[in-house]
Amino acid sequence: MQFAVSREEILETINMVQGQNLDIRTITMGINLLDCREENGIRTGRRVYDKITRLARDLVRVGEEIQRDYGIPIINKRISVTPIAMLVNGFNEDDIYKIALELDRAAAEVGVNFLGGFSALVHKGYNSGDHSLIQCIPRVLAGTERVCSSVNVGTTKSGINMDAVYDMGQIIKRTAEATADRDGLGCAKLVVFCNAAEDNPFMAGAFHGPGEPETVLNIGISGPGVVATVVKNNPGCDLGELAHLIKNTAFKITRTGELVGRVASKRLGVPFGILDLSLAPTPAVGDSVADILEAMGLERVGGPGSTAALAMLNDAVKKGGAMASSYVGGLSGAFIPVSEDAGMIRAAAEGALNIEKLEAMTSVCSVGLDMIAIPGDTNACTISAIIADEAAIGMINRKTTAVRIIPAPGKHPGDWVEYGGLLGRAPVMPVNNSSAEHFIARKGRIPAPIHSLNN
Repeated sequence: MQFAVSREEILETINMVQGQNLDIRTITMGINLLDCREENGIRTGRRVYDKITRLARDLVRVGEEIQRDYGIPIINKRISVTPIAMLVNGFNEDDIYKIALELDRAAAEVGVNFLGGFSALVHKGYNSGDHSLIQCIPRVLAGTERVCSSVNVGTTKSGINMDAVYDMGQIIKRTAEATADRDGLGCAKLVVFCNAAEDNPFMAGAFHGPGEPETVLNIGISGPGVVATVVKNNPGCDLGELAHLIKNTAFKITRTGELVGRVASKRLGVPFGILDLSLAPTPAVGDSVADILEAMGLERVGGPGSTAALAMLNDAVKKGGAMASSYVGGLSGAFIPVSEDAGMIRAAAEGALNIEKLEAMTSVCSVGLDMIAIPGDTNACTISAIIADEAAIGMINRKTTAVRIIPAPGKHPGDWVEYGGLLGRAPVMPVNNSSAEHFIARKGRIPAPIHSLNN
């Protein structure tokens, strides 16, 4: 696939990179590990390590070469692997932990910052491997540096596995306690999904789905600063005109990502998979989704109008991206993490943004409740109930939703957690502690909605 790029487009892209924080947020190589299963965790782990280091050995080098050759920053090089629960039926937790250590060692060896796929897909129920892996999550996230974990507890087609929802409240609490010396950092590497995407390149929720090829290259791009500049430069246009401008901007951003993805695919000899056109913010000034919403006319994100503004933004971004690439996938839209977005941090600290409003906004954004710090004494059933609410939004609306929430040990509303880098910092937000314990303790399965019967 060839691209004809004009001189004007090149100059415009240079301006986006230099002045508006445009970047390729991640090049993520997906690797199938199903052929690595052996009779125990040690031998399986060795095969996992060997395969990852063989296939991904040039990933970081090629990313750096493309950045140098094209002048487009490539922030992260990452790996996603087959959900490890699919490899470990019959293994005990010690075996599974040994595999996780080999995943971490392989990620360090090839130089990526995160590896996703310590995951289980349990939307309709557990098998023995799923259950053992989930119970091992706190130990793994405390004992590794680069390994990320995710659990899919529901889909529109299957409903919500409330047994898993109950368990994940407990697992999140245990993970926070296991990393209490780091403000519960382990929870920043753990996502609970409904309708998880098999080709998501973003962490912590990336995994190489069972419908994917042997290896694949997925690209995650960003660009909140570029969109914010367009909105700020057009204060007088109506919302229809503004949506059109955002759509055109998303088109240009997507072309940049498509070019990088195609070049990386050719140089690595790995098939190009999808381009995830997500406005993924960072704590850096000028790289905020909240700033876009406030530039539209909101006094502060979280106030009235926030959900409508986010819905328009998300839709315009997807329309522009779909016109620029035949292979838009992953999560594609606008992310609203709290700790990773300077504007969200500000709004949460001022009390303009609360968890209930964030939940409403997740019905129209591309993911869900993301990187939210809550009091460390929040009980596990309350966390499970938050997961259930978010999963219900995803199930009913046929969209991906997720919860990445951090019960920060020893912290209370108004305190802060500090993670640094892309994970940022955030105020601890209050939680409605009205008990949902009896509801969550019912367990079982919430049936799929009637509109799932569409065959």
